[in-house]
Amino acid sequence: MSTEPKISPVVLITGAAGGLGSALAARFVAGGWAVFATDANATGLAELGQRHALVGNLATDIRKPANCNAVVTAVIEAAGRLDALINAAGVWREGPVEAFSEEDFDLVLDVNLKASFFMCAAAIVHLRQTRGAIVNISSDAGRQGNPNAAAYCASKGGLSMFTKALALDLAPYGVRCNAVSPGDIETPMLKFQAEHYGNGDPDAYYRELLGKYPQGDQARFIQPEEVAELAFFLCQPGARSITGADLAIDQGISAGH
Repeated sequence: MSTEPKISPVVLITGAAGGLGSALAARFVAGGWAVFATDANATGLAELGQRHALVGNLATDIRKPANCNAVVTAVIEAAGRLDALINAAGVWREGPVEAFSEEDFDLVLDVNLKASFFMCAAAIVHLRQTRGAIVNISSDAGRQGNPNAAAYCASKGGLSMFTKALALDLAPYGVRCNAVSPGDIETPMLKFQAEHYGNGDPDAYYRELLGKYPQGDQARFIQPEEVAELAFFLCQPGARSITGADLAIDQGISAGH
């Protein structure tokens, strides 16, 4: 019988202090993985660390490529390896194109697309060593247009296509890259949307969102734990044949497109 200690696989999660990010951290910890968390929200990261035993965390702005490199360096220093990268950092801004500010456009594209691109760039050399996996959290808005959300759709459409291209580049090295595209997830970001863009009536905003789903009166918001479960599966050996996929978890909203 071998007496060598079992080595836990290591996952790096961006946006880890958010509603989905914290669910991802909880799922990977429960699955026996060592979790390294990063987010721009230092307070949220500290609270996450109080709830879960993390191998490490770093509060930083991953819109800057140098900071992406610093995060990956911190992961290797803390854990010695990297087996999976989950790009879950994301922001929402909406509004008509003709009134959309350059500041909001840059924020949406930088967080949702640029940061994921350069996190992957920093992580690839280490993922090649472990024949690891990348999961990019995209959106149903990356599959079809959503009204009043052109910048967000552009960012998530770009992320989904980036995922497919990167999967082809990394396939010879045994590294898998997939996108997960949820519908509306019940998170603080959704609450932010309703409060900021609901014209003073968040409940009406929620009803409009739910009205898009084919379940009709039975439609509900997707739970972050459901998305986390799919992302966790994509990093397991049982998903070794899945790469270059964009997997919908959207109650069928994209089925008609």
